[in-house]
Amino acid sequence: QVQVAESGGGLVQPGGSLRLTCVASGRTFTTYAMAWFRQAPGKEREFLVVISWSGGSTRYADSVKGRFTISRGNAKNTVYLQMNSLKPEDTAVYYCAAGAWDSVLESEPDSWGQGTQVTVSS
Repeated sequence: QVQVAESGGGLVQPGGSLRLTCVASGRTFTTYAMAWFRQAPGKEREFLVVISWSGGSTRYADSVKGRFTISRGNAKNTVYLQMNSLKPEDTAVYYCAAGAWDSVLESEPDSWGQGTQVTVSS
């Protein structure tokens, strides 16, 4: 079982940037995709982006395409979410997840992080 933990959330003004970090631990000798989701108050959890084990494949939700960028560190167990041009509607709890590519896209990863709050407000 892989465990993941997010960090980097906070308060940012509209138009600003923020970078989230997710670190995986546990059975890191297995290959797995890693992804970011978010959940705003009163809304369902929303898929944002997934990256393959190698980092060679990514898939973005239309809502963040062109503004958010996912990348995987050289150590493979770390992923980053660079968020630019943030809007108030990006306010949510952001979750990291790990698991098989198809499982992640079905919002059924093996592991979820605890979440980190991102608030976009002036």
